Amino acid sequence: MQTPADDPSVCLLPVFSSRVPAGFPSPAEDHIEGKLDLNQHLIRRPAATFFVRASGESMRDAGIFDGDLLVIDRSLAPQDGDVVIAVVQGDLTVKRLARTRGNTWRLAAANAAFPDIPVDENGCEIWGVVTNSVRRHCQR
Repeated sequence: MQTPADDPSVCLLPVFSSRVPAGFPSPAEDHIEGKLDLNQHLIRRPAATFFVRASGESMRDAGIFDGDLLVIDRSLAPQDGDVVIAVVQGDLTVKRLARTRGNTWRLAAANAAFPDIPVDENGCEIWGVVTNSVRRHCQR
């Protein structure tokens, strides 16, 4: 049996059990919950997973910003409300999959400045479901 020490792709780092408030500071707790491997946390099905970088502002209201790293799982069947990666007329896009009242589908932007894209059989294919995003906060 292979252990994390034998596998260089495993990187176990400490994760603290207390949540950090984004408001007023609270007394620090010195309690480590355990170890966290981001591969296990972010990737459920490695053979079906790929990464892309988001570009532009069309998904900002969904918390996806220019430069974010998106984790996509191709094995998940897309459902109404999922953020997906789709190919539209040969170009990749990230949008929210939405069912319309007429029981058709559209790719909805999460920014009112961008139009929705109708999903039809001509030139639109869903490549996978976005499961996570990773954002860099420090540029050093």
